[in-house]
Parts: sequence; C-alpha cells; structure tokens
Amino acid sequence: MGKFVKVASTQEIEPGMGSTVTADGEEIALFNVNGTFHAVHNTCVHRGGPLGEGSLEGQVVTCPWHGWQYDVTTGVSTVNPSAKVKKFNVKVEGTDVLVEVG
Repeated sequence: MGKFVKVASTQEIEPGMGSTVTADGEEIALFNVNGTFHAVHNTCVHRGGPLGEGSLEGQVVTCPWHGWQYDVTTGVSTVNPSAKVKKFNVKVEGTDVLVEVG
C-alpha cells in the first residue's frame, strides 16, 4: 500500500478544472469534477501529451495534443477503451488534497 501525499489545496483547483501536480516524482493530472477530486497519470498513452493541461468536460479530459479523451474517474480512454492511464486514489482532509503514491 502506498502513502498519501499532499499535492494541492481544495481552493487551488476549481470545479471543472484540472492541473498538473507532482508527488514522489510522479507527474499527476488532478481534476475537480463537481467538487470531487480525481487523479490520473499526466501522460496520455497515445503520444505522451500532458493530460493536466487538457480541457475537462464533465468527467472527461481531452488531451491537448491530439484530442484523445479519458474518463478521469477510471483512467479509461473514451476513444480507445483498451487504452488506459494509471488512476490514483485521492482523499481530502480539511482543505488538503492528497494522492496515494508508491
């Protein structure tokens, strides 16, 4: 089992937005979906685009490089369901957003 690392505060990422954070050397895309935080690996499996810089619509992020889309609640690509990015467990303690790594 990994450890939870603080990566942001709840005020930093507004609902409908995402950001790139780092925890223990892992680049993570962190998203706020209607007040619930979700985290996936930042690198798109298609061509390595930065998912944390993509646009979020509902719970689907679109990679800014080539338009591949992922459900941030599962990490599964909506373009190619056999493709998936790593999903991280997230918890909120007070105003701290923590992601499980390791």
